[in-house]
Amino acid sequence: MKDFANLFTTLDQTTRTSLKTQALAAYFTDAADTDKLWTIALFSGRRPKRAVTTTQLREWAAEKAGVPLWLLEESYPIVGDLAETIALILPEAAATSDLPLSHWINTLRALSNVPPEERKHQILAAWDQLDATERFLFNKLITGGFRIGVSQKLMTRALAQATGQDEASLAHRLMGGWTPDTTTYHALIEAEDKAADLSRPYPFYLAYQLDDTPDALGDPADWQAEWKWDGIRGQLILRAGEHHIWSRGEELITDRFPELARAKDFLPDGTVLDGEIVTWDGTAPMSFNTLQSRIGRKTVPKKLLKDAPVILLAYDLLEENGQDLRGTPLRERRAHLDKLLANLPPDAPLKPSAPIPFTNWQSLSDTRAKSREMRAEGLMLKRLDSPYLAGRKKGDWWKWKLDPLTIDAVMIYAQQGHGRRANLFTDFTFAVWQGNDLVPFTKAYSGLTDVEFTQITAWVRKNTLQRFGPVRQVRPEHVFEIAFEGIFESPRHKSGVALRFPRMARWRHDKPVAEANTLDDLRAILTAYA
Repeated sequence: MKDFANLFTTLDQTTRTSLKTQALAAYFTDAADTDKLWTIALFSGRRPKRAVTTTQLREWAAEKAGVPLWLLEESYPIVGDLAETIALILPEAAATSDLPLSHWINTLRALSNVPPEERKHQILAAWDQLDATERFLFNKLITGGFRIGVSQKLMTRALAQATGQDEASLAHRLMGGWTPDTTTYHALIEAEDKAADLSRPYPFYLAYQLDDTPDALGDPADWQAEWKWDGIRGQLILRAGEHHIWSRGEELITDRFPELARAKDFLPDGTVLDGEIVTWDGTAPMSFNTLQSRIGRKTVPKKLLKDAPVILLAYDLLEENGQDLRGTPLRERRAHLDKLLANLPPDAPLKPSAPIPFTNWQSLSDTRAKSREMRAEGLMLKRLDSPYLAGRKKGDWWKWKLDPLTIDAVMIYAQQGHGRRANLFTDFTFAVWQGNDLVPFTKAYSGLTDVEFTQITAWVRKNTLQRFGPVRQVRPEHVFEIAFEGIFESPRHKSGVALRFPRMARWRHDKPVAEANTLDDLRAILTAYA
């Protein structure tokens, strides 16, 4: 645990990627295999299941520290992190321990099988053997909120340095449904990969946002344009007679979309497609709102299968007949894809996402303006000679999204943030007019500068009308332009609408509250883009 704590301290004290990579590479060179495996798991989102509630942790920590529970509760929003708050208030440990990271993780995993009083005893015993940093990390493992500023890409780069292996190959090894219970460090990182999990996807290739016109990209003939569909990006994998679906977030979502099981009837084994899962009305994508009814469901009732059927709009072929095609140019992968999907029957649960023909950037810009009519967020631009890479690489793939929809709204509630923003009010609720009343319709917490967050925090503290726990009702005096990607009906909200990806575009110092938009304005946008 001390080695892992030292690694965390090094990572936490620098923002330089090179130093973080160096520290990780040294750790992966020297640490025990079991600790290396769990470190890889933690940094790729595979955390141990929580066995203790945060309520219990608060109570036990307050008791151990000899402070009233209310004082811990008041300290928590100021510190901004429960694990750190507990680590700070606990008295110094009575002993030290050289037990490794894997020991403490296994201790936590075993807690679910013991009575509550024994859980308390084991947690208190651990706190009494760990120093402040080790306690902080131990508490993070308990609460499940383990995020310390290390991306999987950075971790993979460090592993490549430590092992001498190819970074892209390692990125592929780390994909899929493995856990520290189902593999070892040797099997995951060092062994020959022939018997790898057949459900394993490829690392997704991600595009950068194109903020200007594409004129600087050169000759339009070198590029392929596609619709940027408003769905869920996924890989459909057909291997060994089975099918698997992975989301871009590396989540196995096969059971959520049973329609795609029929892909085995139309495609050969050894096929991997990259594409967008959308709800489909028979001729075109349906709104993202219909797809949301499918997200998160592991079992899908017949009515939902009928009302919100899905298909995969495929736009890339990553594997054909078991052969990895990612190194071949896009134009060749696309030709293979078109040939593979050329004779699909109309009721097949997948279709090719056809490239958009264009002769110059202006004509493509005119097409882009029609994106919302196509249930798309904008366009994708891909260089025809580009290979399929791993992660976000600048140069060959760009997303050219539409400008967001906007509405001017009044801030009516404020709440403090977390982490480094724990002392600032950063989470706000916004309302629009309905007659003489302000009706709340969305929350937003991003889009302002640090200076603006500091300014609005000072104002909130002086203009609080009421408090509801951590939430403050404030005077309705400030108007903000709220940007969002989509709007849909929502009976769960008082306004009857909900926004997709709302954020604060700007603080409208120039606009009086009376001139903020109305609920009718929101509904007009809903009607226009329904």
